[in-house]
Amino acid sequence: MRQLYIDFDGVILDTITYPYEYVEKKLGLEINQENMGKFYSELDWKDFLKKVPVINDSIGCIQKIMESNLFEVSILTHVTTLDEAMEKVEYIRKYLKDIAIIPVPRKISKTKMVHTEGAILIDDFAGNLKEWTEEGGIGVRFSPKLSSKGYPVIDRLDQILNLEFA
Repeated sequence: MRQLYIDFDGVILDTITYPYEYVEKKLGLEINQENMGKFYSELDWKDFLKKVPVINDSIGCIQKIMESNLFEVSILTHVTTLDEAMEKVEYIRKYLKDIAIIPVPRKISKTKMVHTEGAILIDDFAGNLKEWTEEGGIGVRFSPKLSSKGYPVIDRLDQILNLEFA
């Protein structure tokens, strides 16, 4: 069974759109690591995760992937605070009981937290996929607009079941 890691933000839940719009339009700040880090560190994650939409039935898709027994599935997510990590774990546990959830401090590459060689990462951020493939992993871009940026691209997580990997 091949290891499959799935990103959380922008793949499972749309936790990207609202914060970026809020920081840029409401607060009038530039979208950069410092401003977004401050916003995320002050966010009430419990309340926030209740309000943001699930992307393209991602929870149902993850369940389908797990039931296929083709992959060992884990959630690999960057976090800014311990509160964010705890709330993401609590959110996932409501729907998926038997899945590993690996919070990664935002300043650390996902490639430093797990074994990447031959493992698949589904992520919406091309920068993470670039690092992943440089470390011997297989990157798959998640994009509702099907923008590949040079990677195999899917807009529903269960589409991973239709891709072939060497």
